[in-house]
Amino acid sequence: MDKANLISVKKFCTLHQVPVTFIHELHDYELIEVISTNNNTYLKTTQLYHVEKMIRLHYDLEINFEGIDAIHHLLKQIESLQDEIQTLKNKLHRFED
Repeated sequence: MDKANLISVKKFCTLHQVPVTFIHELHDYELIEVISTNNNTYLKTTQLYHVEKMIRLHYDLEINFEGIDAIHHLLKQIESLQDEIQTLKNKLHRFED
């Protein structure tokens, strides 16, 4: 396993001043992927932006885990629709030329 793209959950939680249980809850809701090896748990660095967003939703806006799950799902749908719109715009531009 390449640890260059991983950050320890304990280190991440210490830096962001959140309990480790918060990360485990996100994992239980299948909002993030946690990698476990040798009694250590890690997050992929590619997930950090999303985890930090979920921290803000939970602690700053007091949104529970069910709400975070719903918001995450809706944001993924919006992103997918925006990608589809961009693809359709590109196809339309090819026909216009």
